[in-house]
This record gives sequence, structure tokens and C-alpha cells, in this order.
Amino acid sequence: MPAQGLRVGRSCLGGGADRVAIEKRDGEVVAERTAPRESFADHGPDTPWDELHALYFAGYAMWNYLTAPYLLTRPGVVLEEVEPWQEGGTTWRRLHATFPEDIATHNTEQVFHYDADGLLRRHDYAPDVLGGPSAAHFAEQHITASGLVFPTHRYIVPTHEDGRALKEPVLISIDLTEISVD
Repeated sequence: MPAQGLRVGRSCLGGGADRVAIEKRDGEVVAERTAPRESFADHGPDTPWDELHALYFAGYAMWNYLTAPYLLTRPGVVLEEVEPWQEGGTTWRRLHATFPEDIATHNTEQVFHYDADGLLRRHDYAPDVLGGPSAAHFAEQHITASGLVFPTHRYIVPTHEDGRALKEPVLISIDLTEISVD
């Protein structure tokens, strides 16, 4: 959370990823970076991030997570249904998505897994800004807000080369407690 009296400026919302900023409530820019994705170019797995790196990553990632599957309907996204996936005794349908460069997302090629009810259950990607390690992002505990369905519990684990998810370590865990759509 930003320091008291500060607000986060537009960070990649709506797809464009040309600027990330931290601003005071009156609009004064405290820190700013244009072309934020390029700032990860020479990073390795142990390179520290500053606040703007974290803001860029969290901004585009949460925008992607909260707008899927609607994100997949944006112009330029190419979808192909691929072979079903077996997970925990169930079969999930899968969509392979290829994203255009103007959508800030983890990487160009991603796979979305949906259950028999059409709910997102897993999302596979390899974040470019992290050097591309493959991850399985699980989505659970779906709720409906204003007619839209959102998973409220998410967790991300690494995957084997064959796509099977590891049980540990949990790299990121996200729990959403309040969702409203205005």
C-alpha cells in the first residue's frame, strides 16, 4: 500500500503499459517510469526491484487476473482450443491465448483452463519480467458480483517441464475479500 498521502498513478490499466507512477493526492509526481517493462531487461532472478517495478508488475497482473476471461475478447488476442487437461480427477477445457504487444501481460503465450461450468480454474504462463519460469496460477472460491464471476482465492506454483503443477512452493497467494463492480 502506498504511503499515507500518496496514490498510485495509472499503471497499465486498460492494456497500455507506457507509464507507471506514484503521485501525491494533489497530482504531484513522486516517482515515475516510462516504458516500465524495459526496466526489467537486464534483471536476473536475484535482481532487487524498486517500488516502480513492483507497481508495474502488480498493476498489469491484477488487471489481467480481474478481467479474464473478458481480457481474451480484446482486439488482437488470438485464441485456439487445445487438448483438455486432467487435474485432480477432473477434466478442464483449455484455451491457448496469444496476446498482441499492446496488452501488458505476463507473456505473449498463455493457457487458460476452464471447468465444466465454464469457470477459470488454472492459468499457465511464464512471466517475462521474472525471466520466464513457468507457473500454474490456480483460481478458486468463485463469487458473483453484479452478474460477473470472480475467483476470490488464487495461488501460483511452479510447474514441471510437462506442465504438471508442483504443490510447493506457493510463490504468490491472493485472497480477495470484497469485490464490487460499479
